[in-house]
Amino acid sequence: MKMPDPDPSILARREEIAGNLRKIVPGEGVILSSQELRVYESDGLTAYRQPPLMAVLPENTEQVSQVLRYCHEEGVKVVPRGSGTSLSGGALPVADAILLCMGKFNQVLEIDYDNRCTVVQPGVTNLGITKSVEGEGFYYAPDPSSQIACSIGGNVAENAGGVHCLKYGLTTNNLLGIEMVLIDGTILRFGGKHLDSAGYDLLGLMTGSEGLLGVVTEVTVRILPKPETARALLLGFPTSEEGGDCVAAIISDGIIPGGMEMMDKPAIQAAEAFVNAGYPLDVEALLIVELDGPQAEVDYLIDRVSDIAEKSGAVT
Repeated sequence: MKMPDPDPSILARREEIAGNLRKIVPGEGVILSSQELRVYESDGLTAYRQPPLMAVLPENTEQVSQVLRYCHEEGVKVVPRGSGTSLSGGALPVADAILLCMGKFNQVLEIDYDNRCTVVQPGVTNLGITKSVEGEGFYYAPDPSSQIACSIGGNVAENAGGVHCLKYGLTTNNLLGIEMVLIDGTILRFGGKHLDSAGYDLLGLMTGSEGLLGVVTEVTVRILPKPETARALLLGFPTSEEGGDCVAAIISDGIIPGGMEMMDKPAIQAAEAFVNAGYPLDVEALLIVELDGPQAEVDYLIDRVSDIAEKSGAVT
């Protein structure tokens, strides 16, 4: 992939731009050192690397607003960045752009158990939301594989999901409200803690927009009570086609598992070599089905899914 040619007039003004931004974000909030910028030259898609013009690390919404307003007026490109775990190149900078890093926005602002929601800053990790509420028996449902490191702001930008999205939905299905800053510095709020929040429902437009429409500075998400119980079935199949047929049969039967994931033989071998989980190596496909809910319901569903799997050709 060829990166666009940078604007030479912006490159020539690098020191001037940095000086003006330091008036907005003082201290160590503007990074110019080529060595330090190497940390920001790519996201999880490391095949493509490009150091930005500079990295800016704001600490509050007003600083974000002023930085974006300045860049808008001066014709400087801005690329927002969360934790940098994306594999889609969403936070890949260009040479004449400022990388706006939201890592310092890392606080849980409010937890409202009565309304089953929490208000957090965009730099809080996905797993950090669950950790902040699990003591009261709650959790945040979307769980991308990078949940230990990925930020909720990045989840909003990418509309992240995870293994449990089949039953509990993607980020967009668990997002109640956001505060965001437009490129001209305007601060807006969409949605809120209540389902009947006034105004147009623009959250769906913003979710998955990869920072192109603005920079998220606050997020309100739904939290759920932990299920009474959760159990998993490990089902092996002679072919991937039979495993796929089993998935279709489970869904067509009206069963919505808490999570469901299938691996082919190369994936099984790689996972077993890495974690020694005890996966069977004599099958061509492995289906993991997680069922959650009240104990009696889970017991019934375990028997039902086991019967469907047997009829679909499961061998383990």
